[in-house]
Amino acid sequence: MTQIAFIGLGNMGLGMASNLAKAGHEVKALDISKDAVAKAVDAGCIAAKNAKDAVETADVVVTMLPAGQHVSLVYAGEDGVFGYAKKGAVFIDCSTIDVATARDVIAQAEARGFAMIDAPVSGGVGGAAAGTLTFMCGGTESAFDCAKPILDAMGKNIFHAGDAGNGQVAKVCNNMLLGIHMIGTCEAFNLAEKLGLDAQTFFDISRTASGQNWSMTSYCPAPGPVESAPSNRDYEAGFAAAMMLKDLRLAQTAASKAKAATPLGTQAEAIYSLMEASGNDGLDFSGVMKLINGTL
Repeated sequence: MTQIAFIGLGNMGLGMASNLAKAGHEVKALDISKDAVAKAVDAGCIAAKNAKDAVETADVVVTMLPAGQHVSLVYAGEDGVFGYAKKGAVFIDCSTIDVATARDVIAQAEARGFAMIDAPVSGGVGGAAAGTLTFMCGGTESAFDCAKPILDAMGKNIFHAGDAGNGQVAKVCNNMLLGIHMIGTCEAFNLAEKLGLDAQTFFDISRTASGQNWSMTSYCPAPGPVESAPSNRDYEAGFAAAMMLKDLRLAQTAASKAKAATPLGTQAEAIYSLMEASGNDGLDFSGVMKLINGTL
């Protein structure tokens, strides 16, 4: 049994912490939300009083936080993890944040003698609950090897992407591509409908042709063809448009620093920004279909 501190019990973190407890680990859970901690306790975790209580005996610290500034504060702040963690503890940050902050925090951890990786995830709330997440990890080989048994309890596909921060690189590049695919898929279905071709027929043809992609076959933005898709629940969020926009903005920040041309990524960010501006970024990211077909 490994002693684990889990900090950040949002929609994703709660399911992840629960799976660690189910796997037989002792999990001390910490979050600013008392309700979230209560749910974690119901799932087999132990409520931590504060950061010190959570991490001082932990072999592994896992964090799942909203943004880079939160990661910096939780690890390197005045009452942060660095000040209370025991010698030899391993840190796993599963947050999706900017590459520069991920690399900076890991460098600070290593300077203090700790092993740390960035390990952002793909798979959504359902994957977090089911323990089928994909982890994209950056850090040293030895740190990754230490973290992998813990990640195996929360995910199905675990990848070592290379040096510190490369997990974030993989995540933002993947999600930029996903956003571009989704917008293109919506445009194609919308055009097909306006030209007199129904969604199911277009789906049946295109899924076996060169236009096939995950956004079409697994998460179809047109109501009908894929029963489990949010489009058949009025675009109730699985992965909210707001979260897609966050990742697209992270991709654009990284592209700017790297002097990489991403014209379609830039356009995707602008389109999802329109959903935010209209107050509809709480919809699933496939709800961009409503923006494209003029039903927002």
